Amino acid sequence: MPRRRSVLVIDDHPLFRKGVVQLLQSRDDYEVAGEAPSGAEGIDLARRLRPDCILLDLNLKDMSGIDVLKSLKAHDAGACVLMLTVSDAAEDLVDALRGGADGYLLKDADPQELLSGLHAAAQGRVAVSSLLTGILAQALRGDALPRTPAEAGLTAQERAILEHVADGQSNKVIARELGISEGTVKVHVKHLLKKLRLRSRVEAAVWAVEHGYRPNPTHNGSRR
Repeated sequence: MPRRRSVLVIDDHPLFRKGVVQLLQSRDDYEVAGEAPSGAEGIDLARRLRPDCILLDLNLKDMSGIDVLKSLKAHDAGACVLMLTVSDAAEDLVDALRGGADGYLLKDADPQELLSGLHAAAQGRVAVSSLLTGILAQALRGDALPRTPAEAGLTAQERAILEHVADGQSNKVIARELGISEGTVKVHVKHLLKKLRLRSRVEAAVWAVEHGYRPNPTHNGSRR
């Protein structure tokens, strides 16, 4: 039986937080490591409990969810962090992804979408609510980004890896399919993001879709 993944829930709305906790407790593949009503307490619990995943509210009473995210990433908590919010604003989405979020889900999403997002993030893929892919694409169009892979100076290997990133694959899966090491894939992803002037895998995936790598954006990082 697969190991149960531990999840920390950081949200200052008691009823919503309890609802998420109950959803996770109803599953055999997840366990609740803890819950926190504030950013400061969430950061402390994350460092002490070392959960596999963290569900983080974007707007907390004591501090911004983005600041909590940056603190978690700076201290290498090791957990995948998914923002869980009511905000569908492009700037919040972009800020979260560029801050290192492994996913961005809306609070009014179906419970199954939340669980799918958790699964995707735990597998090393980025999860974004399906309603937000168009918003992210529009936000990227406003940036001065390269218009083609050639303009960005991507190598043949980087283009191949970008196609797999656009298909929602993790570094581990890409490495296996291309016959190279996971470390090599990680280096290539870092380089292609820099060349495309992007900061996250999901931005790269949306850019790739916009430029004809895939007919449709991926949903929650899953393959079609």
